[in-house]
Amino acid sequence: MVAIRRKGPFSPAVEEELLPPQHQHQHQQRRLPPSSPLLCSLLSSLLSTAEHRPVFLPSLRQRQSQLAMDNTGKEKEAMQLMAEADKKVKASGSFLGGMFGGNHKVEDACEMYARAANMFKMAKNWSAAGNAFCQAARLHMQLQNKLDSATSFVDAGNAYKKADPQGENCCLTNTHIAESGRFTIAAKHHITIAEVYESELVDIEKAIAHYEQAADYYKGEESNSSANKCLLKVGHYSAQLEQYQKAIEIYEQVAMNTMDNPLLKYNAKEYFFKASLCHFIVDELNAKLAIEKYEEMFPAFSDSRELKLLKKLLEAHEEQNSEAFTEAVKDFDSVSRLDQWLTTMLLRIKKTIQGDAGDLK
Repeated sequence: MVAIRRKGPFSPAVEEELLPPQHQHQHQQRRLPPSSPLLCSLLSSLLSTAEHRPVFLPSLRQRQSQLAMDNTGKEKEAMQLMAEADKKVKASGSFLGGMFGGNHKVEDACEMYARAANMFKMAKNWSAAGNAFCQAARLHMQLQNKLDSATSFVDAGNAYKKADPQGENCCLTNTHIAESGRFTIAAKHHITIAEVYESELVDIEKAIAHYEQAADYYKGEESNSSANKCLLKVGHYSAQLEQYQKAIEIYEQVAMNTMDNPLLKYNAKEYFFKASLCHFIVDELNAKLAIEKYEEMFPAFSDSRELKLLKKLLEAHEEQNSEAFTEAVKDFDSVSRLDQWLTTMLLRIKKTIQGDAGDLK
């Protein structure tokens, strides 16, 4: 075997590279560890233990406790910010404060109230968040920042809504938004509240009131399309609550608003159709007179499928023929699918036919 003389303190890897090829295989074999059965058994045991070692995760109670501690910390931080903001507001109102940067102090206080409100939101203390946003909004009004004031009042309203959707604070924030001159923002806020009443609280009368208020605000901003959408909601729910005269007036109003608009006039026949159905439920003669009036007002209504259906229904009702009534409805439904509202109104009309079973099948 040829001896290789090392020329320096080389590492084993480098030393292996320096070996002639015929000696590298012998060198690698010399470095392999002995494959003892005892060693293999120990390694296998260690690996098995590692695979089955239990992993300890925090329990649900521990996580809830940690979350509660985090929320408490956020609330404390928010209350400190509120206290600092209160001090700045008081300082700005003093004689010296007014002379030396009073407005800057108020602006700083606005920012602190907003930060505190967001901290309360993170802690899910919605009522406190609403109060903090209101404080910021009032200071923005004091600084004549109407847009910022309205935005803060909207944030306050959203927070109050989560705390108590039926509370008076929601209505107060809407009033403040309107007073700040932001009628569109106020209208959107009323729509949001109306949606809560119709979907979550299922108080349709209060939903109607908020949609009406939103429509009034949109009219004040000349946003007639948005106002009409709100009015259609009012008409829809008024008819469901059997307030037919109110529904008729709304559908007629919206139809007249749209029939002169080239882009929207196609929808006018739908609104006249719905008004006619409301008339029909109240009195058959009222329905006939209303249909004649609508044809004169909007000639395109005369050729509509809706009017043809109405005439068939009137004829079936006069003859007290429930089968003809049902057949006319089925023919219409095969082309234009009836929604839940139309189905409800047609069933109410059909029930006035003597001996009717009370369905459209």
